[in-house]
Amino acid sequence: LVKSALNISPTNEVLIEKSLIGWKEYELEVMRDHQDNVVIVCSIENLDPMGIHTGDSITVAPVQTLSDREYQLMRNAAINIIREIGVETGGSNIQFAVNPKNGDMIVIEMNPRVSRSSALASKATGFPIAKIAAKLAVGYTLNEIKNDITRVTPVSFEPTIDYCVVKIPRFTFEKFFTTDPVLSTQMKSVGEVMAIGRTFKESLNKALRSLEIDVFGLSKNIKYISSDSTSNRETIRNKLENILNKTLWDRLWYTAEALRNGFSVEQIYQITFIDPWFLQNIQDLLSIEKELVSARNLDGMTDELLEKAKKNGYSDTFIANILNCSSTDIHAKRSSSNIKPVYKRVDTCGAEFEAHTPYLYSTYEEECEADPTNKKKIMILGGGPNRIGQGIEFDYCCVHASFALKESGYETIMVNCNPETVSTDYDTSDRLYFEPLTFEDVLSIVEVEKPDGVIVQFGGQTPLKLAVPLMSAGVPIIGTSPENIDRAENRKLFSEVMKTLNLKQPSNGTATTFEEAQEIAEKIGYPVVVRPSYVLGGRAMEIVYDRERLEYYMENAVEASPEHPVLIDSFLENAIEVDVDAISDGKSVVIGGIMEHIEEAGIHSGDSACSLPTFSIKPEIVASIKDQTRRLALELNVVGLINIQFAVKNEEIFILEVNPRASRTIPFVSKATGIPLAKIAALVMVGNSLNELGLTKEATVSHTAVKESVFPFNKFDNVDILLGPEMKSTGEVMGIDKSFGMAFA
Repeated sequence: LVKSALNISPTNEVLIEKSLIGWKEYELEVMRDHQDNVVIVCSIENLDPMGIHTGDSITVAPVQTLSDREYQLMRNAAINIIREIGVETGGSNIQFAVNPKNGDMIVIEMNPRVSRSSALASKATGFPIAKIAAKLAVGYTLNEIKNDITRVTPVSFEPTIDYCVVKIPRFTFEKFFTTDPVLSTQMKSVGEVMAIGRTFKESLNKALRSLEIDVFGLSKNIKYISSDSTSNRETIRNKLENILNKTLWDRLWYTAEALRNGFSVEQIYQITFIDPWFLQNIQDLLSIEKELVSARNLDGMTDELLEKAKKNGYSDTFIANILNCSSTDIHAKRSSSNIKPVYKRVDTCGAEFEAHTPYLYSTYEEECEADPTNKKKIMILGGGPNRIGQGIEFDYCCVHASFALKESGYETIMVNCNPETVSTDYDTSDRLYFEPLTFEDVLSIVEVEKPDGVIVQFGGQTPLKLAVPLMSAGVPIIGTSPENIDRAENRKLFSEVMKTLNLKQPSNGTATTFEEAQEIAEKIGYPVVVRPSYVLGGRAMEIVYDRERLEYYMENAVEASPEHPVLIDSFLENAIEVDVDAISDGKSVVIGGIMEHIEEAGIHSGDSACSLPTFSIKPEIVASIKDQTRRLALELNVVGLINIQFAVKNEEIFILEVNPRASRTIPFVSKATGIPLAKIAALVMVGNSLNELGLTKEATVSHTAVKESVFPFNKFDNVDILLGPEMKSTGEVMGIDKSFGMAFA
C-alpha cells in the first residue's frame, strides 16, 4: 500500500495518520475576499461515517445532526483555517471529523481551491462558487458582487436554505464484476445525483429514483437475502448483520431491510456508525411503507395516506408496486384527488427576498412558485447521473442545444438531476427544474410548463426511454419521432429497414432462452456477439466463442424476456470499425464527421481510440459509407442527429448499429471540425432547414484529430484490463496536429 502511494505521489511522500473510522464527517465550503470578509457558503454532512471517501458517501446539506454550538465551533475553525493558510481570495473546502462519543473535532483536510463538493454546494444553495471566486481573484469584494438570484443582496449574505439536499453517488461495479463492491478511502463512484425536497425523507426518496438503477425507493429487491417468507428469520438476521458490517455501495438498502427485520436503530448504529438521526428517518419511511402495505390495494388507500406518501418523496411506481396496480392508476387517483406537486424556487435566502431566477424543485405543498410564461418554449431532458457509457458528452449536447434555442428567441427549460454538469447551472437555460428524470416527474413539469416541444435526443438513453410513454401521454416530442427511434432500436424493425435499403449487416437473431440462443449461434457460426437490447455503453455485451460460454451468459449475465430479448450477432473478426455522425432535417443529410477506430472491431467504440479523418480506408469505401449514412437517415426520417457504426471487412461494408440521437462522439467531431452539430441539430428540430442554417456540405479539415480513452483501472482491485465490447472508460482526451502520428502522440 505504501509503495503504491509513493509511486503515485509527485513528491514521493505519504501521509500516515490516525484512523478515524466511525467518526462523523462534515464539510464546509468557505469563501474569502482580499479585505478578509469570509462567508460559509454551505455545510455538508456525510450520512456514511469516516472510512468511506466523501465522493462515495451519501451527503446531506445543510448539516442535520450538529447542535448550534458544535456548528459555530466548526464555522469559527473554518474561518481561522482559511485565514491562517493564506487563501487571499476565492473558495476552500474544509473537511472535519467529529467523534460521536465525546464531540472531539479534528480537521481532516483543507483544499485551498474549488473541489468536487464546490459543485454540489453551488447547486445546493444557488451560490455559484467558481463564478464568484473568479471575480474575487480580479479584485472584487464579496459585498461588491450582487447575488444573481435575488438581484438586490450582495454575496456577502451567507446562503440560507429552507429545504434539504441529498446527494447519492452512482457506481458501476457491474462493469468490473471481479472487484469486491466495497467502499473505502479511495473513490470509486463515476457520477452522482442530487435531489431537493422540503425534508430529508423527501429528498432521499427523490435521489434514489434519480439513480436510474431500476430502484424507486428503499425497495426490497436486494441480493443475498431470500424473499421467501418461510426462510428462517434468524438466518436472515445473521446474513443482514454480516452484510451491514461491510461498507458495500448499496448498504442503504440493506439498512432498510434490517429495520424491516426487527433490528433496532441502536443495533444498526453499533454496526454501521450511521448516525441514529438518519436511521430514524429511514425507520419513519418504512412506517409509511407499512401503512401502504396494510392498505392492500388502490381502493384501500385513503387520500390522506397517498398525500402523506407523496410528501415523503414516494414515487407513483413504488406505491403501485406495493398495491399491485400500475403507476398510471396512482397518477389517476392523485389527479382526481388533486394531489399534485408544486414547484418552489431556490432563492439563497430562505424566502426573505424574491427569486428572479427560475431554479425550481418539486414538493407537495399549497403554493406553487413556478409562474410559467406564455412564451414559445422548448424543454430539454438531460442525461441524469454520469456513468460509464453516458457521461458529460451528452450534457455538452444539452447545453449547446439550450444556448442555440435561447439565441433563436425560445425560452429554454432544462430538466436534470446531476450536480456535476453545466446543464444544471441556473443560468444555462431560462428555467431549470432540478428533478429526477422519470416519467412521473417529467410529466408533472410538462403539465405545469406546457412546452411547445420536448427534446429527448441529446441526453443519451435516459430521455430516450421516456420518449414513447411521454408521447403516449400527449407530450409534444420534437426531432426524430419515437416511432422512428424504435425502428432503429428494435432489431426486427431494423432488419426490415436494412432489407428495404438493400444494406448489409452481420447475420443476427434475437433470443429469450438459451435454447433459442444456441440455435441462432449455431446457424450464424461462432464467434458471436451477445448483448441485451436497449442498453448503452455495451452493458453486458460479450464476444462468445463456444456453446458453454453462451449457456453461462444466458443464465448468469442477463435477464432475458420477450420485452428485452438478447441480441446475437455474427462477430466480424479482423474488421475495421468506423463511426459516422451526421445531421438531417428530414430532407437533406450532411455528414458531420467520419472516424476510423484504431483498435479493430470488437472493442467498444467508447473505449477505442479513433481518428478524424480516416487514415487507412480507401476513398471509394468512405464514399460508400457516406451514401449509406444518407440513405439510412432519410429512411428513418431523422430530424436532428444520427450516429452509425460500420465495420469494413475485405472491403465489404456492414452496419453494426444505428442510433438516431446524439452520440458520445458529437463533442469530439464538433471540436475537430469547428461545426457546432448539437446547436444546429436543436435548430433543425424546431423547424429550420440545413440550407437556412448554412450547413450544406461536410466540413473539410487540413489537420488530424485523435480521441483516446481514459480508464479507471487503478481504482479497482483484481480487474481485467483487457478491452472488449463492454465499455469501461470514464473519460477521453483529444489531440490535434497536422499528421496522424503527432495527433495520436
